This record gives sequence, C-alpha cells and structure tokens, in this order.
Amino acid sequence: MADYIIAIDQGTTSSRAIVFDKAGSIISTGQLEHEQIFPKPGWVEHDPMEIWANVREVIGLALAKAELTRHDIAAVGITNQRETAVVWNKKTGQPVYNAIVWQDTRTQDIVDRLAADGGVERFKPIVGLPLATYFSGTKIVWILENVEGAREAAEAGDLLFGTTDSWVLWNLTGGAEHDGVHATDVTNASRTLFMDLETLQWRDDILEVFGVPKSMLPEIKASSEVYGTVASASLLREVPVAGILGDQQAATFGQAAFDTGESKNTYGTGNFLIFNTGTEIVHSKNGLLTTLGYKLGDDAPHYALEGSIAVTGSLIQWLRDNLGFFWSAPEVEALAKSVDDSGGAYFVPAFSGLFAPYWRADARGALVGLTRYVNKAHIARAALEATAFQTREVIDAVNADSGVTLAELKVDGGMTANDLLMQFQADILGVDVVRPVVAETTALGAAYAAGLAVGFWTSLDDLRANWQEDRRWTPNLGEADRERRLRQWKKAVTKTFDWVDDDTRDS
Repeated sequence: MADYIIAIDQGTTSSRAIVFDKAGSIISTGQLEHEQIFPKPGWVEHDPMEIWANVREVIGLALAKAELTRHDIAAVGITNQRETAVVWNKKTGQPVYNAIVWQDTRTQDIVDRLAADGGVERFKPIVGLPLATYFSGTKIVWILENVEGAREAAEAGDLLFGTTDSWVLWNLTGGAEHDGVHATDVTNASRTLFMDLETLQWRDDILEVFGVPKSMLPEIKASSEVYGTVASASLLREVPVAGILGDQQAATFGQAAFDTGESKNTYGTGNFLIFNTGTEIVHSKNGLLTTLGYKLGDDAPHYALEGSIAVTGSLIQWLRDNLGFFWSAPEVEALAKSVDDSGGAYFVPAFSGLFAPYWRADARGALVGLTRYVNKAHIARAALEATAFQTREVIDAVNADSGVTLAELKVDGGMTANDLLMQFQADILGVDVVRPVVAETTALGAAYAAGLAVGFWTSLDDLRANWQEDRRWTPNLGEADRERRLRQWKKAVTKTFDWVDDDTRDS
C-alpha cells in the first residue's frame, strides 16, 4: 500500500523533494542548490538542464533516506518558482536559452512598449496583473526577439514555453522521447499576463499583442488532478503526477487557508502574502495582484489577493555572498542581536525595483540614515527589519482592499526560524504572528493537492486537522514607537524612487 506523497519543490535557489505521510509530517528530504547566473546588472538566470538534473537527484535522495521505493508513493505534487520562464525545443528537449528568473528586470523596455497604449494596467481587468518585468509574458517576448532562430522555431510550432512546473512535468512524464505532458495549473497560468481570470483560458487577443504563438503555451489544468504518470526512466515510474501549485499558492494551501478571509505570509527569497477571496474576483485598488488561489478538479476556482515583495531572504544572502558579513545565512540573527536596534539605519532592498504596493521599476536599493555610529551589526538588523516593514505595507494594502483587519498573521518559510525577525514582525504589525509545526508549507501544499486528486486525503477537513501551531509571537512595541519607525521607513522608501533613467537602465 502506498502510504506517502512526494512533493517536488523547484525553488529560486534550490530544488527539493520532500516525502510526507498522511499526517502531513515530513519523512525525508533531498535538496540541491543550483547556480544563480547574473550576466549583467538586473539579469538573473538559471540553467534549466541543471534544474532538471537536480530534481532527478533529489527524488533519489529523498527516497533513499526514507528507504522507500515507488511502490510506497501514492502521487507526486509539484510546486515552483512561478514567473521564471523556460523556453525549449520540444523535439530535442533542449532549452533555447537559460531560464529567465522572476527577479530579472531586463524586459523593462518591452513593458514600456506594451504600456505605451493603455498604461501598465492595460490588461489588469482581464488578467489581474499590471505590466511588469516580474511576470513571465515579457520574458517570452525577450527570448523570441533576442535568441537567434527562436522566433522562426516558435512560429513553426517547435518551441514550448513553461514556468518551471511545466518544465519539470514535461521531463518527468517523458520529455522529448516519450511525448511528455505539456501542462500547467491555473495558479501558474495566472502569473503569465496571458490568462483570463474568469474563463481560465489563454487570451488570444493578448497573445497577439505580445506576439507570442499560442502553440508554445501549456494546457491549463486544475491544481489538483492527474496530469499523467512518471516515465519509465525514473525511480518514480508509473506514479501519477497529480498536483501543481505555484509556490505561494502552495504555501497557502499547506497552511490550510482554504476559506474566504484566510491568509498566510511566506518568508523566502522574497515575501509573498496571499489573502483568500473565495470564488470572488477582487480587483485591488492598493497595489496588490489579483491571482488564482487554487482549483480542485472540477470545483469552482478560488481567487486571492497577493502582496509580492521581491527581496527579503535574498537580501540576507547578499550580505553573506557580496559583502561577506557572515559565513551562513542563519548567523545574521546573532549579528543583529548584538545591537539593540538598527542605529537609525533603514535598508530598502529595491534590487529588482519595488513590487507591491508600489510597483516602481525605476527604484533601486538604498541604505539610508547612516552615521559613523552604524556598524555591520546595525546594517544586519536593518536588513531583517526591512522584511518586516515591507510586510506591514502589504498587509495595510490587504486590509484596505478587503475591508477586514487581519487579526493575526500565519507565517511560513525559512526566515521564520529567525526569532528576532518574527518578534519585530509582530511588533511592527501590532498583531500576533503564528508559525505552524510544519514550516515547509510550500511543499506540503503541493503534496496535499496531489493527495486529494488520488484519494490519499478525502477532504479539506482532513488537511485542516493536520495543521498545528508551533510558536506565537505577541507584539510588545508601543504604538508611538511603531508609528515612528514606520514613518521613517516610508521616508526611506521614497529615496529609492526615480533612480533608473533611460541611459542608466543596464548599468
């Protein structure tokens, strides 16, 4: 009998395979990092072949650690970095270019060109998204316009596009040799700029404006259904692949935030707040995105508002890798704790511009409020506090759009292990911050979606029963101090605006 589900979590910095049991507990994990490629300022790439090789290896690692075989696995779920774009040749299985990562800003000229007729919100009433470098649609255009032979191959029907879930699914189910399944789910499709939120179908008129052949695009499926089975060459051969959710929607699902008004905030490479609006499409007036939350089989889709923050955990990586502040990311907490506050310093990490709620592509990072008193411990503390400040601004936008004041914040992701950050998050929000026992909710959500599709779990109530509170942080900062710090943060944010001009975009 198959007693486990395996989830593939293809993330921005690593790929993982995690085995879960029926209680939603982690049995084993395999994880490998992949290279972060920075060809030019603002350009961020991954090697899709390295990612696929790592996915195969981490599956083997997870199975070996738990001493399991394919016969023990009921289904495979996939979750992924959402807006990262891969374009590959369906005959050879080879990418025509590196994956262009969601953080990449090279497509700003394409955004400007498309926005010349109707502004950045030109398609937002249909797709829920503003025109921005963040989303995968403009990345496809860049590849078609800049990679030799790509346009001709696409017009001939030889090229396929996918976010990394589609790339993994296609390879996992057979690839070029065995006619791999070319599909995605509604959550990932809703991040392309091409999917109609109401019909859940690709919009031919928008594709025509972008100049993207429809033949490149994957079939849009539910988040929980059987897409196909794993190909014979894999350790998981014949196991059904039955769940796909973009990483932030997967984390929301893993937090059991299934109902209208429920939410979560994930602390990873960036931060992403998802607020479930149920079966209603809510268009934000405060800088949030309207997106798909999930769709189970033939059931009605659930929608969400999202506050996307580009740089949080990656700022800590930057302090480690670019400035050498410490050897490992967890060391930032001890360094930041060695001082009582940030010494008046504020760090606005607009490395890829500013996402929600500002959407300022012209912004760049700024460290302000410096005096000679400030040392690297103060800067480390300011970097952690930047995560909490950005989250506060997104939650303010959610409260304004929904008309409901958030009573507490459910959190997950790697940075929630940082007690200093979580306490400051509670302090700057003025509400409790709650972490579940299983903090790997992204992979758990993908496992849940896959398990529901094959009857491993029978209902959402089964999943709700698995959720358990691990830790709660209660605010202890006074209101006056909270508002003073927030006022200074907002002032710091304004210092990042209007930095990029036409002649400084690539420098």
